[in-house]
Amino acid sequence: MAVEHNTKNYSVFQVAMNLTIACLISGAIIGGTYFITEPVTLQKNIILKNQAMKALVKDAESFKTVDGKKDWFVAQKDGKVVAYVVPAESKGFDGEIKMLVAVTTDGKIIDYDILSSNETPGLGDNASKEPFKKQFKDKKIEDLIVVKDPSNINNIQAITGATISSRAVTKGIKEAAEQVVEYTGGK
Repeated sequence: MAVEHNTKNYSVFQVAMNLTIACLISGAIIGGTYFITEPVTLQKNIILKNQAMKALVKDAESFKTVDGKKDWFVAQKDGKVVAYVVPAESKGFDGEIKMLVAVTTDGKIIDYDILSSNETPGLGDNASKEPFKKQFKDKKIEDLIVVKDPSNINNIQAITGATISSRAVTKGIKEAAEQVVEYTGGK
């Protein structure tokens, strides 16, 4: 018994038209979804950024962008500047370490947050954790020197096994503080 197949031959033009229509419909769906969700995403990003800055400068009431400075924010309380939150970047053991640093107008470190890094888990990534982080609180620019001597409490004690990461984070924070002091005149 022979089975008869009903085959239809499609021309190249018909296949191209079907693919074109499918692409147009898909594109319209993607475009419509983006149009609807993009404002919500932007608003959510602003909220997350404000929360991150609030975690760095706890007593600030508001954050405003700094004219002429990319990704710089001024933290204010009672209408007065209490700090600047600025981006910092430095080369670590395994690539760039990107941070957000909170600095007073006279260059003292308030806090920092590592936004991205590829440092070794359990070693270099400890630069984003206590007790390493707390060493920076209220440090002046001249005290931002990495040392391996635990008795030297005036400087930054390197993380055991992660000296390169310790130096990279310290360098990025120091450069951020220097930029703030240059911008404010240290006042």
